[in-house]
Amino acid sequence: MPLGPFTRVLVVDDFPAMRRLLRNALRELGVSEIHEATNGKEAMEILEAEGIDLVLSDWNMPGMSGLDLLVWVRTSQEFRHLPFIMVTAEGDKMNVVEAIKHEVSNYIIKPFTAEILEAKIRQVLG
Repeated sequence: MPLGPFTRVLVVDDFPAMRRLLRNALRELGVSEIHEATNGKEAMEILEAEGIDLVLSDWNMPGMSGLDLLVWVRTSQEFRHLPFIMVTAEGDKMNVVEAIKHEVSNYIIKPFTAEILEAKIRQVLG
C-alpha cells in the first residue's frame, strides 16, 4: 500500500547519491512531495517554510549534524512531535542510545533495503 501523495518528506543528507536513493525509494512508495537539504541548517529553513510530515536525516553532515537537527526539532514547540528517522552509517550502540535519548522516532543503519525503509516509515507513520 503506498504512503500516498499527501506525505511530505524532508530528506537530509550531504551525499547527493544517498538523497537520490532515498528520493527514488520514496517515489516508489507513492510520495510525491520530497524536499532535500544537505545539512541540518538547510533542513531547519525548509521545516520553517514548508509543511513536512516526516524527516529522514543522516547523522554526519557539515555545518549541522543530524543529531543537532534532531535536538532542535525535539526542543521546538512547533516541530517536537514531527516523525524523525535517522538514516546513517553510525551503527555504534552509543550513537543509537544518544539518538533514542533525544526521542528519534526510528533508526536505519546504512546500507539498507527499500523494504527496511518502508517498514521503518510505516512504523513511524502508523
